[in-house]
Amino acid sequence: VGPTSLALSFVASGFPWRKGDAILVYQDDYPSNVYPWMALSEWGVEVRFLNVSSPGGIRCIDVEGQIDENVRMVALASCHFLSGFRLEVEAIGRMLKERGIAFCLDAIQTIGAFPTPLDHVDFMAADAHKWMLGPCAAGLMIVKESMQDVLQPTTFGWHNVQCPDFVTAEDLILAPDARRYEAGSHNSMGIVGLHASLQLLQRIGIDNIARDLLAKRRLLVDELTQKKYRVMHADVEDLHASGMVTFDRAGEDMRATHQRLKEKHIFTALRSDRDGRAYIRVSPHFYNTNDDLLRFLEAL
Repeated sequence: VGPTSLALSFVASGFPWRKGDAILVYQDDYPSNVYPWMALSEWGVEVRFLNVSSPGGIRCIDVEGQIDENVRMVALASCHFLSGFRLEVEAIGRMLKERGIAFCLDAIQTIGAFPTPLDHVDFMAADAHKWMLGPCAAGLMIVKESMQDVLQPTTFGWHNVQCPDFVTAEDLILAPDARRYEAGSHNSMGIVGLHASLQLLQRIGIDNIARDLLAKRRLLVDELTQKKYRVMHADVEDLHASGMVTFDRAGEDMRATHQRLKEKHIFTALRSDRDGRAYIRVSPHFYNTNDDLLRFLEAL
């Protein structure tokens, strides 16, 4: 379907909202998973922001404690893009299902790196260019079969509406499955690239990749802590750990450090929180070696 933003917007605009409904989201999530929901306020939907005690540290108990009878959907990311905190997707999804609340998941930060259970997820969106190692805008959208009569398409064309022999029919008859959300031509080149990257990931195995990333994270956290850096969620259990390690240090200009690393051909991500505080985020994948990590640490 293209980028994550587009798939999430399909969900936001196609869900049968009623005036007075509420959706629960995390304001400090990546903007692509906030703006589509904020736009719903014009439709009379109340947009509620989830309160948590630490950046991205969303636990099932936090979600459960902030929903009521007006909440019809919860939209979260499987892993927080800044802090690297990974959600208990299975537990949150099961809890929401028991309460009849739809669950929309932005999974771009875990698909390709960690098992991401979708049994209790109604809608999932993930572009391919991060941990899946695919082309940009070759993203995936999953709509649970039981929700395909609930989520209405908001774009229409020759691919998702029946038109035998490319002749316009008198009625709009939608495709009987998730193809109803694909209005036109596929991103053929993107799909070819994604197919190749998925073959690679399957050959290595997601469980193997996850174990490798957790080991690399432990190495980075230990070494960064010794260097007096503050690592977000440094002591979090493996259940909530990811392949991302985000850190800063009191008195250090992290923007300058990021630039210095870049000049040494060590590429990291510079990110900021709502208060403007800068952090460096490193996200090694399976192909990075421990020598790569040690070179990075030495350059710091």
